[in-house]
Amino acid sequence: MKYKVLCGCVVFAFALSMTSAQTKFTSSGKCGKADVEQSISIPDKEGHVFKLAQGKCVTKGEIGGATSKDGAYSEHQEVAGNLTKVWGVYVETFDSGDKVFYTYQGSVATKNGEVQSGQNKWQISGGTGKMKGIIGKGTYKGKGTEDGTVTTDVEGEYQIAGK
Repeated sequence: MKYKVLCGCVVFAFALSMTSAQTKFTSSGKCGKADVEQSISIPDKEGHVFKLAQGKCVTKGEIGGATSKDGAYSEHQEVAGNLTKVWGVYVETFDSGDKVFYTYQGSVATKNGEVQSGQNKWQISGGTGKMKGIIGKGTYKGKGTEDGTVTTDVEGEYQIAGK
């Protein structure tokens, strides 16, 4: 019995030592309208469309001591009236030249085709340079502006491999 308890404690201590602390972060940005956008109508009901979109963002935040400068998104969307479901990949570039790759999915509320608000959940799927091996997750909230851009607020946590 003592051996089982001791083994359990050793396994728990090992697992705890292998789990590094996550670092919390926030960032913000502004994304322009898509540079590339293609769509096809779905003939089941009015306003039902599949879209592919790609565009750029200017970002402000910091991860692992590197300052974010910009990013690019590539996504597919399902539009049904004033609700759009999105799935995509976002690539963020830092002042060091390193990149972080995110996957995301969420929803966007629109009015007359213009973004009103949006939210999604994201996960970090990798990175380059000092960001290689990074993992993380979090949430995003966006709000449409009169000029057609979207302002963004991002919250999450990350862990860089080896730290």
